[in-house]
Amino acid sequence: MLGASVSRLREHVDIQVAEALASAAERKDWPELDAHVAWISEPGNHLLTLADETYPRALLDLPDAPAVLFVKGDPALLSRSSLSVVGSRQATPQGLENAEAFSANFSQSGYAIVSGLAAGIDAAAHRGGLSGTGSTVAVVGTGLDRVYPASNRSLAHDIAVCGALVSEFPLGFPPRAEHFPRRNRLIAALGAGCLVVEATLGSGSLITAKQAAELGREVFAIPGSIHSPQSKGCHYLIKQGAKLAESAQDILEELSLPSLPGLAAPQANPQGEDSALLEQLGWEPVDMDTLTGRTGKKVDELATSLLALELEGRIASLPGGRYQRRV
Repeated sequence: MLGASVSRLREHVDIQVAEALASAAERKDWPELDAHVAWISEPGNHLLTLADETYPRALLDLPDAPAVLFVKGDPALLSRSSLSVVGSRQATPQGLENAEAFSANFSQSGYAIVSGLAAGIDAAAHRGGLSGTGSTVAVVGTGLDRVYPASNRSLAHDIAVCGALVSEFPLGFPPRAEHFPRRNRLIAALGAGCLVVEATLGSGSLITAKQAAELGREVFAIPGSIHSPQSKGCHYLIKQGAKLAESAQDILEELSLPSLPGLAAPQANPQGEDSALLEQLGWEPVDMDTLTGRTGKKVDELATSLLALELEGRIASLPGGRYQRRV
């Protein structure tokens, strides 16, 4: 192919690609190719093509399945029964907890967790995946010689050792906005279903959910407060036909996957004054002024009670001096 003329190449590809291929044929040295050969020769690094038996069959549902995949870690995980878990980069404490807990339950049942290694919900989902036998697959929008965001470098290392990092982009490709919708379609295709944990109305997670639905995958969303911007995207998806998910069991049953063996986290059973304060707190973020009005307590007394509940893991403190119930 590389030795063909531009006119011959034009029978198969457009003029820009034909000229690029013809120009490439004239090159005598390929430092980029040498770098990729060196990378592939390193332990744990793999290059999968459409001709490989280990190429994930789920990606063939895409009209533009990538011709090659770069994989760092275990390529077999790309063909394991999987669930995609995505959501906001600016997640709430409860959202992060939900993403990790749902993903841990799925992984403990043997299902790989597929996400995009972004900050927030993605990172929490990967951590949950790593906690079980199903492990996790991180589909990234850069070359595998880079980690984006850099704050997830340690997590990416753990995934490379116990899971799999995958990209259709060659080494050296930097993070660019246009790469992430392309990455999202792979996340959507690899999962038997797609769970959106938290998302604003402008979130890229809605793109992933749309792509999953177009591929015939079931879409799930976790509802939240009607006042939270991070819940707006999930509520929109539910209105559009996504299945409301309150537990990992809901999703496994809807997909007719084997049931979980009772892995739900134990819930606290607060009593006395703590129970009353939690009832006054409710399930939505609330500030100190509102709480003093609801409870009739003085600020210093209320602050002491809130600190005790936070240390026990029953509530979380949020930016702006607000608090949110966790159990």
